[in-house]
Amino acid sequence: MDTGTSEPGRAAAGGLLDNPLIGMSPWIVFSLLVGPGRFEIAVTISLCVALALVIGGRVVRRGSSWKLLELADVVFFGALALIGLMASDGTRRWLETYAGEVSNIALVVVAFGSMAVQMPFTLQYAREQVDPAHWNAPEFLRANYVITGVWGLAFLVSALAGAYGDLVLRNPNNLWTGWIIQIAAIVAAVRFTLWYPNVVRARARGRERGPLSPAALFVPVAGVLVPAGIAVLIFDGDLWWLGVGLIVVGGALTRALHRRASGTPADDVPAA
Repeated sequence: MDTGTSEPGRAAAGGLLDNPLIGMSPWIVFSLLVGPGRFEIAVTISLCVALALVIGGRVVRRGSSWKLLELADVVFFGALALIGLMASDGTRRWLETYAGEVSNIALVVVAFGSMAVQMPFTLQYAREQVDPAHWNAPEFLRANYVITGVWGLAFLVSALAGAYGDLVLRNPNNLWTGWIIQIAAIVAAVRFTLWYPNVVRARARGRERGPLSPAALFVPVAGVLVPAGIAVLIFDGDLWWLGVGLIVVGGALTRALHRRASGTPADDVPAA
């Protein structure tokens, strides 16, 4: 029997599992960890995260629907784990080099494929956070198509960057193609996912007039420059000046955009 104090914790955990960002965490972990000499550890951690999400969703939120993204997580990383166990040395080296691009392309297929069958993968998570009366509202459906599409584009950018580093530069560990561009794409998608629903809710309440403010739209993008600068400082000391410049420009640009977007209510603009 659950105690009274366990219910808030269960509700908080359930709310966390209802977030599509959590459903994408195995893919994000894998795309950031995989590389030469790191395939086994990357796929093992990602598969464990995927299984934990599926089990946690069934235990914490009894009656919660099965998510397309959760099932794709387990199938994809389970298949990679099996292939890795049976693969020859040559196949394993290929996987170490190109598995990051393969995973990013797989998620692009999941994102745009789910949109093609009229069930964008974020919609399954969103429906568990709103009243069923809103499930078929045009603005609710449109928001999920937009957010799912942004994630598809983010992982497409990551796949192209990784492929350029592997196939053209012949350097899977290139700082820009292997890390900064891919991290920036993911961070931009995360920030957009947190920002865009607030805009939709504000419009529904009649607090937004006309098209989105360009300044407000680019606040999430400007925030990517700071973590990119930090990554440059950590991984490429020779370009310390570029890292410092990205941090300074990113901070200043974010503050300036916040001021330009001051017409949007403060609670609808994400923190930098």
